[in-house]
This record gives sequence, structure tokens and C-alpha cells, in this order.
Amino acid sequence: MKKNSLYKGTLQNIILKLLAKEVKMYGYQITQRAKELTKGELEMTEGALYPLLHKLEGEGVITSEVQKINGRDRKYYLLTDKGKKQQAEQEAEMKNYLFNLNTIFNI
Repeated sequence: MKKNSLYKGTLQNIILKLLAKEVKMYGYQITQRAKELTKGELEMTEGALYPLLHKLEGEGVITSEVQKINGRDRKYYLLTDKGKKQQAEQEAEMKNYLFNLNTIFNI
């Protein structure tokens, strides 16, 4: 994580949103997409990403599949039906939270 510890509490929401948008992604791809979208502000470390991915998989929120790419195994993560529902709920909650923060900080 770079620069901003505020992202720390929202990593799960960020991961679920990226998976909802991209359908399936592998770990490095998740980190690079987040970095790209935030113009370098959010740099997820492997130490933050993979434990969270394993936790979400254990909870049945995401699932994984391994594909051979150029002779190497690559593990892709996908939302389950439970994960799609959870992502939608968390996104609505996050948008409400951001609306409230925006209201407070623009007074």
C-alpha cells in the first residue's frame, strides 16, 4: 500500500468491484488494474492481496480456477453468486458512505 492508509479498509470492496467488472482476474492483474485506475495512488502488496483473496474464497464469496498460460499455471479469481450479491450490497453501502463524506467535507 502506498501513500494512503485509507485504502486499507476498503481493499475487499475494491477487489470485489474489480472482479464484478472484469469477470475473472489473476492476482497480479488485480494489483495492476487498481494501480492503473488510481493513477498509481493504490499499490496493493501481495501481503495484503493474497490473504484477502484466500479469506474471500474460504467464505465462498469468490472461487478460483487454474489455467495454463504459456506452460505456466495461472490462478484466476471469479465472483460466486454469493459474491455478486455481496459486492452489490457493499457497493451501495460504499456509495452512501462516500456521499456522506463528500457532504461533510464540502461544507
